[in-house]
Amino acid sequence: MNGYFQLVTGGRDTGIRVFPPTDGGEPLQYDAVKEYLDDRTISFVPAVLNDALTNADGMLVILNDTPAYPERESYKLTISRDRMQVTAFFYAPSEDGELMTPKEFIQDLAYREITFGIDSEAIQKFFGNREYCKEFVVAKGRKTREGCDARVEYNFKMNLRAKPTMREDGSVDYFNLNMINHVKKGDKLAMLIPEDLGDPGQNIYGEILRPHPVKPTKIKAGKNTKLSEDGLVLYADADGHVTMKEGKVTVSNVIQFENIDVSTGNINYDGSVEVKGTVATGFSVRAGANIIVKGVVEGASLKAGNDIILERGINGMSKGDITAGGNIVTKFIENARVTAKGSITSESIMHSTVSSGTEIRVSGKRGFIAGGRCTATDRIVAKVLGSEMGASTLIEVGADPSIKIRMRELTKAIADSQKRLETITPTIDSVTKRLRSGAALTQDQTRQAQQLMTMHKVLTSQLEKNNAELAEIQQKLADSKEAYVIVEDTAYPGTTIQIGDQTTTLKTQSQYCRFELRDGYVKTGAI
Repeated sequence: MNGYFQLVTGGRDTGIRVFPPTDGGEPLQYDAVKEYLDDRTISFVPAVLNDALTNADGMLVILNDTPAYPERESYKLTISRDRMQVTAFFYAPSEDGELMTPKEFIQDLAYREITFGIDSEAIQKFFGNREYCKEFVVAKGRKTREGCDARVEYNFKMNLRAKPTMREDGSVDYFNLNMINHVKKGDKLAMLIPEDLGDPGQNIYGEILRPHPVKPTKIKAGKNTKLSEDGLVLYADADGHVTMKEGKVTVSNVIQFENIDVSTGNINYDGSVEVKGTVATGFSVRAGANIIVKGVVEGASLKAGNDIILERGINGMSKGDITAGGNIVTKFIENARVTAKGSITSESIMHSTVSSGTEIRVSGKRGFIAGGRCTATDRIVAKVLGSEMGASTLIEVGADPSIKIRMRELTKAIADSQKRLETITPTIDSVTKRLRSGAALTQDQTRQAQQLMTMHKVLTSQLEKNNAELAEIQQKLADSKEAYVIVEDTAYPGTTIQIGDQTTTLKTQSQYCRFELRDGYVKTGAI
């Protein structure tokens, strides 16, 4: 047990006995005794008290020549800042002092409004085997268990960004990319983990500590999928491949053609389209999911809801137009307009207008961008920019300035819609209340109510749409702050680099460098 002390009173003076610790207990601290004596206005000489503590042999040490009254057994309570724990530090009674009862102690806790988490066992243990000058936890609150938001776990890759591998001969394998999530009917696609509300806590004063609020969610089922009755599991309802389309899990199937030409005409298909040969000039392919072309794409038009893979490439003859809702992977791009919401990966880009919602990566044996305009939100990585012949080449990264204009337009539209809703909602609520009470409306009042309800529905729908678009734009702006351009070999004079709204045109040749926005200017540094 810890070292402790006992006050000695009843005579002509006041003294103290200090007892040493036993069985590895803690020695008595000077401050603990000083605080006790000060609280009871018992005077002492610090050196005398310190000497008594140092020797700690149980012998009587006189503190002063003033008699004092006997002291009962007592204690000091310490309450933690978070009100979750109470500790008691008990003092021995003086030689002629009375002992405290467990009932007194528990009543004192109640007087202090400490009502929850009282450790009766610890209290009984002390009073059954007293140990002084030692801290005992006598009450402890229950911690709040925080919950968590509901979430959806998907059994397929959500973001299939193209990552070609380098072959041993130095060429790039663009086509074994595992970019399609193949599924069979009945496969489990997603599982909803419901929100966990958590458990409330309670402090020593009995105050309830509620967990933070959590958000629910749900699985959004798209085409060719089936949701379980409890809404917790989503299954494939057809063979095909699974993608996330407009926020919904969708399974698409695939159709194949030898070539796209006069024998097929233009193609418009909800699923994926695979072309074993060529897409001829003047023809178009529209696919709700992916487009894969193993031959050359000529001056044709391709548009896919998800990814486009061209195993040979496109020579657009200034007529080719490719648009993907996902990523684009191609051997080369020449004299074409190419746009992707995701990444664009190629071995070369010549005299084309290329735009990516994330990144443009040009690598392989050649890895050059020469002529035309390439734009990406996050980054552009290439071996060579421009050419020795001085081909006019514009490289842009970062958010398009028009996005900021659109954000201001959306913010104003949202504010206007909210204001109009606030104006008409009270009227609609009043009419609804009257109808529920059985009151009749005139023909004009009925017509006016119908018009207001229609307007309310239209405004609410537009508000949801605008809020969703604004959130998407804000995310794009946040993602574009660290936009950069990397040149893994040479950037030739005449190449223009634009990052955000800042532009620089290279006057000299640069090698193995990185262009980024620093201090409001486009600056170059080492990779």
